[in-house]
Amino acid sequence: MPAPLFMSSWSAVRQQGRVRWWFVSLVLLAAAAAGAWWWKQQAPAAASAGAARAPGRFSGAGAAQPVSVGVVQRQDLRVMVSAIGTMSARATAVVRAKASGELLSIKFKEGDEVKAGQLLAEIDSRSYQATLTQAQGNLQRDQAQLKNAQLDLQRYQDLLAKDSIAAQQVDTQKALVRQLEGTVAADQAQVDAAKLQLSYTRITAPISGRLGLRQADVGNVVGPSDAAGIVTITQVRPIDAVFSVPEAQLVAINQRLQSGASLPVELWDREQKQRLARGRLGAVDNAIDATTGTIKAKAAFANEEGALFPNQFVNVKLQVNLLKDVLTVPSTAVQNNYVYLVRPDGTVTQRRIRVGVVDGDRVSVEGELQDGDQVVTDGIDRLREGAKVAVIDSGAATRADAAAQDAGARRTALMASLTPQEREQVAKMTQEERRAFFRNRRAQAPQAAASGASAAVASTQAASAAASPGSAPVR
Repeated sequence: MPAPLFMSSWSAVRQQGRVRWWFVSLVLLAAAAAGAWWWKQQAPAAASAGAARAPGRFSGAGAAQPVSVGVVQRQDLRVMVSAIGTMSARATAVVRAKASGELLSIKFKEGDEVKAGQLLAEIDSRSYQATLTQAQGNLQRDQAQLKNAQLDLQRYQDLLAKDSIAAQQVDTQKALVRQLEGTVAADQAQVDAAKLQLSYTRITAPISGRLGLRQADVGNVVGPSDAAGIVTITQVRPIDAVFSVPEAQLVAINQRLQSGASLPVELWDREQKQRLARGRLGAVDNAIDATTGTIKAKAAFANEEGALFPNQFVNVKLQVNLLKDVLTVPSTAVQNNYVYLVRPDGTVTQRRIRVGVVDGDRVSVEGELQDGDQVVTDGIDRLREGAKVAVIDSGAATRADAAAQDAGARRTALMASLTPQEREQVAKMTQEERRAFFRNRRAQAPQAAASGASAAVASTQAASAAASPGSAPVR
């Protein structure tokens, strides 16, 4: 009997399971039918809402694509050759002592601008002064002997005229005078040499330019054999830039130079974002480098502000020609020698062009374009022939970002003007209360804002509580 009883219980359980699964299946089918009915009711409304919504960048194929446009213009365009160059000082001089001695004083500051002949340092001059004094003494002695010999010669000549002295004695006296004249001349040369050596104790700038770092200190013994010298001077006003241009540009450069034209040169920083200086091409080397196929050129720059330094790396842009009144488009509008032209009906069409010279953000083109046409500059990847577009203001996002940054800066400044107690109260406010507080704070006069900030917080809380009775006041 137990076995049949167990089997009957198991059969009852299986029957109940089947009934439960049938019930669940019916519920699921009913839910699916209700969902399908709801979708049919909501689909037209959603479609109409999507059609009324403003076009987005990734909207459907039938919607207008938002794009930015640029204008086709006729203008003068420069033909530029880009190169990499380094700055070179117009002249460089190592200031060395021409006389050996102890360095007593330094009269310059590192990095200063100096003029030619300006005093830079002084050497101990006592030994040179003594040498000069000795040479001057020898000169005075020999000059006195020469004067005495000349007087004797005059007496002998008078006696010879009276036939009172031998002619040989007169000739001997003449020879002595000439000998003493030579001695005096040698003494004078020694005096001049001693004066020159004494002047070398005052070290002056040989050229005008900018001083480098000092290589000697007070108390050091310096001399002409010092390799490093005392300081280095580089002439940087004006300064030159040395760069290499392809030999293919040599003919055009020589033609412009021979015609007397001036070739402008611009210098840019490493990132080519900031222009450093403007100058003129000065000279071209006399031989082409066979290994690189380039030729060196040198341009001069006034460097009045002193922004350029010797051996500085620069990006060089040499203008070799100027194209007059050519058709140009923005560089961002060109894609694989095509541009998208915006028609008056708001659609676009592809126009094939021939790309020419690039100058900054403009490029010269040849094709079926007219002055004043609009071409797509942003959003080209979503376009096709005949697609409808909506022209957007490319500067709107920039202006919005600037406005948001200004608002954030004003709010930061306003928060900085609050007391610690006021900041704690503001932190406990809701978003609406905080907005009302800052609005009231900006509307107050500066004196009232400085004296009654706590009162403004309390009034703002009360006004917010009155506007929303269900909310609890902030304490």
